[in-house]
Amino acid sequence: MDTRKSASLSLAAVLATSLIIFSSFAQVPGTATGLAVNADPVLPWAFGVRVPLVPATPPTLPLPPQSQWTRTTHNPPVNVGTALLLTDGTVIAHEESDLSGNVATNKWYKLTPDINGSYINGTWSQIASMASDYGPLFFASSVLPDGRVVVEGGEYNQFGGGFTNKGAIYDPVANTWTSVSPPTGWNAIGDASSIVLSNGQMMLANAITRQAALFNPMTLTWTPTGSGKFDINDEETWTLLPNGKVLTVDCYVQMYQSNGKNYELYDPISGTWSVAGTTPVQLWDSAASCGGQGSASFEIGPALLLPNGTVFATGANRCGAAHTAIYNTNSGTWTTGPDFPGNLGIADGPSALEPNGKMLMMTSPLIFQNGSIFFEWDGTSLTPVAGPPNAPNRSCFQGHLLLLPTGQIMYTDYTNDVEIFTPTPGNYNWVPSAYVKSPALIRGHTYLIAGTKLNGLSEGSSYGDDVQCATNYPIVRLTNVATGHVFYCRTHDHSRMGVGYTGLVKTQLDIPANMETGPSNFEVIANGIPSQPYMIQVQ
Repeated sequence: MDTRKSASLSLAAVLATSLIIFSSFAQVPGTATGLAVNADPVLPWAFGVRVPLVPATPPTLPLPPQSQWTRTTHNPPVNVGTALLLTDGTVIAHEESDLSGNVATNKWYKLTPDINGSYINGTWSQIASMASDYGPLFFASSVLPDGRVVVEGGEYNQFGGGFTNKGAIYDPVANTWTSVSPPTGWNAIGDASSIVLSNGQMMLANAITRQAALFNPMTLTWTPTGSGKFDINDEETWTLLPNGKVLTVDCYVQMYQSNGKNYELYDPISGTWSVAGTTPVQLWDSAASCGGQGSASFEIGPALLLPNGTVFATGANRCGAAHTAIYNTNSGTWTTGPDFPGNLGIADGPSALEPNGKMLMMTSPLIFQNGSIFFEWDGTSLTPVAGPPNAPNRSCFQGHLLLLPTGQIMYTDYTNDVEIFTPTPGNYNWVPSAYVKSPALIRGHTYLIAGTKLNGLSEGSSYGDDVQCATNYPIVRLTNVATGHVFYCRTHDHSRMGVGYTGLVKTQLDIPANMETGPSNFEVIANGIPSQPYMIQVQ
């Protein structure tokens, strides 16, 4: 993230001038020129200041009369932003309030679904807090195969400006956060991208260099990876592909090229990036036709893998309607998608994959302006849909979308108004299956289960560089036949995390010690789509 907080016009002018200075050297397409890999520059947007922009008005679009949004019955006790789905079916959310002051704390809260499995009627409780000096806004995050959560870097740490290199790992069983040291030589991590690769390793970007590193969860250490990167990682969206590679569209930060369209692929086998070609339209905001380099935000939108084997990649545009493009994962080719209507785009903003196969996304006018409008992409067309109540007063970067095991989508926006979106019925053809050796499961015990399609077809969500809340891991739900009460089991130590994988995947399953005994329906869920239920006995 960069220039969003209100500031004086004189400071805005200074920062705009600084941006030109830091970006004004010659570029050669496909050549990694300019910033050295180990350099640690102070970028103008690292001061924690957001330049005010001229207000924009979104276009008037027809919307369906009925809303598919429901506010949760119980509010969290604080304003929340980033939310992550744990492997036991609960949701943790970070205290954030980036509506007027770039505020985040070290506190986290948990949403537990009610006894009927409802997130709308769930309850909130506070969990352990991170270290007193670590409370980032816009940070890297991943749910690991072992069920722990890693948070790295961030911007505006504990009410301050700049990029931090702090990090932490959360153990949901012990309810503890442990500090994680940064990769060697990284003086900043910032609002970085992260991803869990098919083999289960977490890869982290350094936002202000070309560096990346792989995380070892046993030793809490890092190994360098990702050589060959064309430009620095800042602002870029990472998307995991079915072949195990990672797709990103270059944003040309510190390598300004008004017509730059490179996209890159990371190969986890060689550990290298390579420029694979160009997109048919420009997705990052270069402001080429309304101010050029000095006005560019370099922002881009989400890029999400869909059931038809394509990635729908969205753009940002200070000058008008933002572009979209469609990447075919089978052929490795791009086609041009439809532009957003009017002056809409996604300069950082959330998207999520509905179980019916549609992509839900949040747009807003130009760069960081209020007046959000939600769309669904069905593979052919963009259709506006009703948004949550706060949408007209929000910019898309302030929204977060999280796919839940129920197939619903949770929305947070830096307030305590948490909304749940219920998609239209229907599942795309990605129903998981799993089995356990014993039809009788004992409370408090751990079992090995195996199955297919357990990691889902997609990561389930995409935002940009500032928020990652992928849900491509198995969730297990047990429903007591006699009472209808729902219990989620904790899964952990998944053997694989690859999207679109049809082979055998194994994971460990913990039966809750407090669940009801008797005949129960067993379901495994991936990306909000449940398997066929089958009967087991809980003892």
